[in-house]
Amino acid sequence: MSFYSLKLRLYEFLSARTSIRIIRWSLRILLLVFIMDTGYLIGIWPDWSLYQEGPVQQSNFIRQYIFEQYQNPGWRNLRWKPKPISKISRHMVRALIVAEDARFYSHSGIDMEALQSAMEYNLSEKRLVYGGSTISQQTVKNIFLSASRNPLRKWHELLLTIGMERNLTKKRILELYLNVVEFGRGIYGVEAAARFYWGKSASRLTVRQAIELAASLPSPVRHNPATRTKSFKKRVKKINRYF
Repeated sequence: MSFYSLKLRLYEFLSARTSIRIIRWSLRILLLVFIMDTGYLIGIWPDWSLYQEGPVQQSNFIRQYIFEQYQNPGWRNLRWKPKPISKISRHMVRALIVAEDARFYSHSGIDMEALQSAMEYNLSEKRLVYGGSTISQQTVKNIFLSASRNPLRKWHELLLTIGMERNLTKKRILELYLNVVEFGRGIYGVEAAARFYWGKSASRLTVRQAIELAASLPSPVRHNPATRTKSFKKRVKKINRYF
């Protein structure tokens, strides 16, 4: 055996050992991340009985806004006035479902068809435009999580959504979402939005007003009944067509 062949075999042997070490360390790191993430989930896992009925509590997004407002004095004061779904216009409920989650009553929290459509559209646009999230997922994100798009946050959202769907009724999920979703900077919940944009209660919203509020999602700070951007008007027409 030549010196060159011996050197080549030694190199291959060392490369194989290095690869095995990398794989072992990668598995150890993944196991550590899994253990830490499981501990985190156990720590934040809700007592669902507290969310099944009663007044809607402040969401993580609302608390985050209160914190950020101290750092941005120019921001408007928080507007938030939760209301039971019985005191919210049925037009608003319907507009929200048409705009955000047409199969809300038929899926179990995750809409695979919507995810596939969103993926295909994003690939065609070569950028992330739609996420395909359901109302249930949006509710979980608003109440318990953050706006981050990192994979771990999406994983937590998935698990929490499954937990929520198993413990809360569809009506209650809608009630929670309608009371915590943002409709403009510092404007949370449909009651606060109705009073801010039209000076009326959410129970008195017309079909047109309900559609306009639904059209402000999912970018309510930029596109809302006050800014009336081109994208906002286009979305209003689309929702109205399917209403």
